Amino acid sequence: MSDFTPLQALGPIAPADPSGTPLQGYLGHYGLAPLLAERVGLHVGYVDAQGFRLWTQVWRPPAPRGTIFVVHGYYDHLGLYRHLLECLLERGWQVVLWDLPGHGLSSGARATIADFDEYGACLRSLQSQLAVRDLAPRPWLGIGQSTGAAILATDALRRGDDGHWNGLALLAPLVRPWGWTQSSWLHRLVGPFVRSIPRRFRENSTDSDFAAFLREGDPLQPDRLAMEWVDAMRRWMPQLLAMPASQLPTLILQGEQDLTVDWEWNLEVLARKFPRAEIHRHPEARHHLVNEAEPIRRVLFEELERFIAGLEERHDTTPSGARHR
Repeated sequence: MSDFTPLQALGPIAPADPSGTPLQGYLGHYGLAPLLAERVGLHVGYVDAQGFRLWTQVWRPPAPRGTIFVVHGYYDHLGLYRHLLECLLERGWQVVLWDLPGHGLSSGARATIADFDEYGACLRSLQSQLAVRDLAPRPWLGIGQSTGAAILATDALRRGDDGHWNGLALLAPLVRPWGWTQSSWLHRLVGPFVRSIPRRFRENSTDSDFAAFLREGDPLQPDRLAMEWVDAMRRWMPQLLAMPASQLPTLILQGEQDLTVDWEWNLEVLARKFPRAEIHRHPEARHHLVNEAEPIRRVLFEELERFIAGLEERHDTTPSGARHR
């Protein structure tokens, strides 16, 4: 169990009292407390969606430009996204972060899901509930890491070009994992007999301190790989491949030292699915791009900020954009 188990006693999402414990301990442990500047507000708590209680945070700067929904990767949780959160708040965007089912402080069996469609259903429910409570001003952008990128890409492709999203940034996106062609047959063989296997902590960032924190200092890290999750991913992949393309403005950031996803194959697929995508590869980056070593992270965030600035300019020059400001 996590050191932050008392947070489970918190109720529905509401304005935060960051001075109260255990929230204070949680924000301090993940380095989020310094982001609560005098003019930055925070709503925190649980959102009930699709049978799950989703641990959710909404960070609100003054007069936000719109809302960016951040979706984390497999094994992750929102507490690991401090660098990205700081970057987006400085640009004046409201930021929604939430723990996927079975991750972080959300409910659900650890690090698994019966069907990837449940992730998308949770995202849609979360968005609609926050919009009703005026906690998600438009326009909406999505930023996803790995599995989070897969969730956002799937949602966008299913929607077509309906204007729901104004843009996506996909970081080290998952379509299929590294070594999938070799490991898929093994999963089919042992899957019916083995429910989970021990997790291997790969060095998925060039920041050695971050890698050590995941192994030794993060009580919210799962330590098993669930075969149910792998099976759900296997069924999801052909669904994504069958979807029609989208003209949504998209940025894809990818490290060339990534040994978590089959990135060369994935980029070919996503370039077809998102023909307007800008793809930027970093020769030294690994998988966990938002927690890369600072020199690499700075380059990646410069690309991200340039992409967002272009969306801001496009939105601000439209009549609908003028109404949102």
